[in-house]
Amino acid sequence: MPKKKTALTIEERLQQALVPAEEQPYEVPENWVWVRLGAVCYASKEKSNDFSNDIKYIGLEHLEKDKGIVGFSSADKVKSTKNAFKEGQILYGRLRPYLNKHDITSFDGVCSTDILVFEATNLVANVLVDKFFNLPFFIEYVVSNSKGINLPRVSEETVLNTTFPLPPLSEQQRIVERIEELFAKLDEAKERLQEVADSFAVRKAAILHKAFTGELTKQWRWENGVSDESWEEITWGSFIEKIEAGKNWNALGRPPKNGEFGVVKVSAVTWGEFLEDESKTCTEESQWNEEKRISVGDFLFSRANTIQLVGNCVIVKDVKRKLMLSDKILRFSFSERVYDFFALWYTRTSSYRKQIESVASGNQDGMRNISQNKMKTIIFPLPTLSEQHEIVRLIDDLLARERAGAFKAGAGGRLKLNNNQDLGSGKS
Repeated sequence: MPKKKTALTIEERLQQALVPAEEQPYEVPENWVWVRLGAVCYASKEKSNDFSNDIKYIGLEHLEKDKGIVGFSSADKVKSTKNAFKEGQILYGRLRPYLNKHDITSFDGVCSTDILVFEATNLVANVLVDKFFNLPFFIEYVVSNSKGINLPRVSEETVLNTTFPLPPLSEQQRIVERIEELFAKLDEAKERLQEVADSFAVRKAAILHKAFTGELTKQWRWENGVSDESWEEITWGSFIEKIEAGKNWNALGRPPKNGEFGVVKVSAVTWGEFLEDESKTCTEESQWNEEKRISVGDFLFSRANTIQLVGNCVIVKDVKRKLMLSDKILRFSFSERVYDFFALWYTRTSSYRKQIESVASGNQDGMRNISQNKMKTIIFPLPTLSEQHEIVRLIDDLLARERAGAFKAGAGGRLKLNNNQDLGSGKS
């Protein structure tokens, strides 16, 4: 009769999970060990079909990149079986792992099947596992080992197979306390920086309001003999000479590497500068189209995005990758009577945003679209070309001074124009 197998002790399990020296990403203290994550953490298999309205539901939309859980909804509209989770467990978004969506839950509930539920054993603190997911080598590992072209996913087996630096239990508590202390200081610093940013935003709005009502260059016009009546209102379509659009290219979810080419996403023109990392790698060599290549100096317009971001524009100042226009981004060329940076600054005003939001259509997945015909109806205030250049120069100068003063003094001082007008606050 064969002998009954005995369960492995904790020490035996750890010994089996030790990572060979050649696979260890970096050196750790002598009393630490490198193990497979699955030796100290496991994936919960619990499912749920309880979708009553008092059950909290977390979808991928409730997990934000680098921020964790930012909300939840009721499970009453959920139809299919979902993963169940308990307070204190770790949620990890397996779809598009480069987005790095994860957090420790503070309540029970159900979540999307694209969210893995992990439970730390008594060998490791769950906070350490959650913070471990932020390490660059881990993110690179899960991204390179994900499956799928347009919707890459990483499996729980892959996550649990990663190498994990395990400190002694006695040291883990000190590490957790230190992490919490440092993150508390970071949160405090973030709050102070946000106050500075809010103050700067108000000041910026005041500058732009004065710039596009002619007040900022009133003295300049007087000194240069330019009439106040030289300003006119024209539509965007009257000075756009050429509009180019890309295509819906077949592409992977990650940015292109050396020797590869790709296509930009709408998020590349989201925050006032061109973010070439917000791009996808094209899968077929035959897709490359030199005419659609993005170059320095291009004026780009996002025709599809959320209501807050649709219609956003950037001028490309630098691009290192070989990237093409997508079908959701337009490239404009202007007539000689318009300075492109003047047009760009106007797209930062609330007047422009109100017009954009009024012509945007669509409601699918919270996205809005702007047709070329609707876009051409946007009204621009237009001074002479020389005054446009002066306005851009003044805006750049004033905002640079505001930014330097704000961060130096904590909340910024009050700048004044050359004619001693206090900028105060205003709406653009």
